[in-house]
Amino acid sequence: MRNSILFSIFLFAILSGCSKKKYGSTPTLKFKSVNTTNLATGQLLQFTLSFTDAEGDLTDSIYVEEIAPGCANSSFSTQYSLPSFPASKNQAGDILVTFGYNAGSGYTNIAPQCQKNDTAVFRFALKDKAKQISDTVSSPKIILYY
Repeated sequence: MRNSILFSIFLFAILSGCSKKKYGSTPTLKFKSVNTTNLATGQLLQFTLSFTDAEGDLTDSIYVEEIAPGCANSSFSTQYSLPSFPASKNQAGDILVTFGYNAGSGYTNIAPQCQKNDTAVFRFALKDKAKQISDTVSSPKIILYY
């Protein structure tokens, strides 16, 4: 009797650990990393974000906002194009968002606009085709050297 109870508990623990991940219908977004928090001219700034979406119906862009409290001219908000993800249920993956500080024409330029160093925070949010919006995630403070 005692062995059957222990076996039942063991079996339940194994089966509950093998359940599939379930995602909510609202997309989720998490900040994973940034390649640097001190940016000089000619460098790239790359953010890595992770996402999940139950329906796999993300829109084709992510909302990005730079907040530079010491220089309103440096602040901006934009839609950053996402790569194509195969549409599937329970979608999950990483998103790489890249900006350049006078780093060439292939990148959105984020150079300081007030002739001094900028300290900025970047915020991100995802939206799906059902108009459900993820929580907004923020980067650590980024210093852009003038």
